[in-house]
This record gives sequence, structure tokens and C-alpha cells, in this order.
Amino acid sequence: SGLVLVKNPHLDLMEEDILYHLDLGTKTHNLPAMFGDIKFVCVGGSPNRMRAFAQFMQRELGLAGAGEDVADICAGSDRYAMYRAGPVLSISHGMGIPSISIMLHELIKLLHHAKCRDVTIIRIGTSGGLGIEAGSVVITDTAVDSSFQPRFEQVVLDDVVVRSTELDKDLAEELLACSRDIADFPTLIGHTMCTYDFYEGQGRLDGALCSFSSEKKLEYLRRAYDAGVRNIEMESTAFAALCGLCGLKGESCRFHLP
Repeated sequence: SGLVLVKNPHLDLMEEDILYHLDLGTKTHNLPAMFGDIKFVCVGGSPNRMRAFAQFMQRELGLAGAGEDVADICAGSDRYAMYRAGPVLSISHGMGIPSISIMLHELIKLLHHAKCRDVTIIRIGTSGGLGIEAGSVVITDTAVDSSFQPRFEQVVLDDVVVRSTELDKDLAEELLACSRDIADFPTLIGHTMCTYDFYEGQGRLDGALCSFSSEKKLEYLRRAYDAGVRNIEMESTAFAALCGLCGLKGESCRFHLP
């Protein structure tokens, strides 16, 4: 039916579902009226970037108020920022798996309660590139962990739960086809490696701690490249796992900073 799924039987027993970190709720807000016609959700780390993206979409779609400021729907919370431009929702998710995971749980419930159908979610932003031209955009086919495996491992109570991190291949090809009209940004499809840390986890030598040599770093990055990894960031495995389990057509597009 194209509806966004939730896989939690406990939600049916709740008198009200409060989306704490979005400052929304099923009793305090009419979620179907506010969000029922949303077709695209774009998420990214920075609140300022997602605000600028919403303003960009207003102009591109020729919406009333284009060029003016956009209201933060989550202004009552200091965790995330959410903006709307017609059928497009623009939301910040912060940095790292814990931050994006909290946002996605509440976003998925929001889309479910709003009875949204056939929603496409795209994660946009920046990442570190691996063996690619600076300024390139990497469209993720599969998110992998630090061992180059397509999995998201999470400890639930005292069990280790492993979930798939495959993303929508058709959407990846569609986005790649669209990119051919934009000559300024070389675009490719590849694996995205997700780490739990910005410094040691990504092989950086400039953190407060560094427990490896530059030679070991280069050897590891060569193995990552040979495994198909073309960029490195800190959210993709959680993003891919949650989207896949809840029936969201999802993809990740990251710009490799020069």
C-alpha cells in the first residue's frame, strides 16, 4: 500500500505517542493534516544546511514565500530542526549513529501516524572520499561497517542484533541518471563505510588519541578501497537498516569535500 511501517506492537497500546525530540505528538498535533502529503524527506547533519535546503526547494518548486525565511517545525526542541517546502520535508539529524537513530525512530513514526504513502528519503551532506576526485558525489549502494561488511550491529538489551544495510538500487541508478545533467559534480555509485568515531575510527592522525601508525592507516584504507568503499562517514548503516525495515525507499548522497 506504500504506507510507512512501524514494527512495534507496543505502540497500539499507547494512549498518545509523543515524539519527544521533534516536539510533536499524536494528541497535540494533527499529523495527517500537517504531513499527510509528504512525498520526499531529505535529512542531513546540520540544522543550518537543512534550513538552506528547504529555502532552495521553495525556489525550485516555485512555492509561495520563496526567498523568505522558513519556520522550524521543531522549534520547541533544541535537538533537531525540521522545515517544509511543499511535499518535501527537510530535517537535521546531527552527527553519528546515536543521533540519527533517535531522529529516524521519531521520523518514521511521524510518517506512519500521518498516513504518508510512497515516501522517498534521501540523506544528503558531506563525507570523506576514498580514492575519488575531490568534489565528487558518492551515491551509496550498500553501507558497510569498519570491517567492510554490509551490516548494522546494535546491542538490544543484552543481545547483539544484526540488520541488513542494503539501500534501494533502483533509486541509486535513478539519482545517477539525474546527475548526468549536472556537469559540475562528478558522481559515482559505491559502498559507504560507517564508523563510530570521526578521528581514530576514520584513520585520522590529528585526534587527541592515535593508536596506529600512518603506514597502518594507509594499509587499512587500501583494503577499504579494494572492498568497494568510496567514502567514509558516521550514519549510513543505521540509516540503511531503519529505512529497509520500515519500508522506506532510501538512498544516501554525500559530497566529498575538496
